[in-house]
Formats: sequence, C-alpha cells, structure tokens
Amino acid sequence: MNPQSTNFFVLTGGPGSGKTTLINQLTDMGYHCMSEAGRTVIRQQQSCGGGALPWNDKITYARLMYEHDLAAYRRACNMNGPVFFDRGIVDVVAYLQMEHLPVPETLQTAASHCRYHTTAFILPPWPQIYRRDQERQQDLPTAIATYHAMIKTYLQYGYTLVHVPRLPVAQRAVFILNAITSEHRSKKD
Repeated sequence: MNPQSTNFFVLTGGPGSGKTTLINQLTDMGYHCMSEAGRTVIRQQQSCGGGALPWNDKITYARLMYEHDLAAYRRACNMNGPVFFDRGIVDVVAYLQMEHLPVPETLQTAASHCRYHTTAFILPPWPQIYRRDQERQQDLPTAIATYHAMIKTYLQYGYTLVHVPRLPVAQRAVFILNAITSEHRSKKD
C-alpha cells in the first residue's frame, strides 16, 4: 500500500445519493477531491458521439472508468493532506459484477493494490433527492441495488464502511471530516 493512500478517502454508494454534491462541498472547503469517473466518461462520450455508455457498451464504459480512476489515484499520490474520491477503482469492480460481466484481472489487481484508506464512506439511497438526468438514467430500484452492490464489493476488498447520514450537505461534510479527524486522534493515543 502506498503510505499516502491512508489519506485517500472514497465516497461511494448508489447513484443520486448526494456524493457529487458532497464532493463539491469538500472542494469548496479547500480539500483535494477527485471527480466521479462515470459522469466524466458519459459526458466525454456524449460530446464526441462515442458509444462507451452504460446503456450501450458496458465493457468499454467500465474500462474508461477504470482508466479515469487509476489516473486520479496516481495524481492524488502527489497531493498532501486528505484527498476525497467520488467513487474509486472498487466501484468499477462492483459495477461489472452487478452487470454480470467479467472483471478483468488487471482491474482486480488494481483494486487490491491501489488502496484507499481502510475506511470508505457510503451514502445510502435517498429517494427524496434522487433525480434522473441525461447522465443518470437508472431508476431508483437500480440505484438501491447499486448501493447494495457497493457494500458487498467494498467489504469483499477489506474496507470498513461508514454510513453517512442523510443530512444537509454542509453537515455531511462535517460528519466526514470529524470521522477522519477522530480516527487520526485515536491512532495518536
């Protein structure tokens, strides 16, 4: 494990649970944050007329997400302090498993070796804020199934999950910052 990766914190969960809004809040607070691969790939593919979309070519879509997440991980290795990721490499594994598609060995290896902090933050489904859009075409039941797939896969890779409560975004950010600060303090004691 890269020693710096103990400062890498993943926010995961199903679509539409407020991850990106929370990442934006942490960015506004001055923290290093990495964007979600899925939305980035969808935007790029839609803008160039590409077919690597989750409703078209799931395998190429997953490969592009993996490449995005691996690049983000490598960039984060040059950053000091906490780095927050809107999803991570493990999410791509979960996506492929959920879609009943093969998980390439290179992806499995990356998920095992490109580790984040052992604590990952998972945001539960939140029907009141869930919205579909041009990039998020899943329905709410699929979003809930994705949440459960993330739990299963993160546990499979040895992560401890902390459930982020449904609170206003600023309070969610404080919850996460308090969690990482209290863990850091307890390790010093």
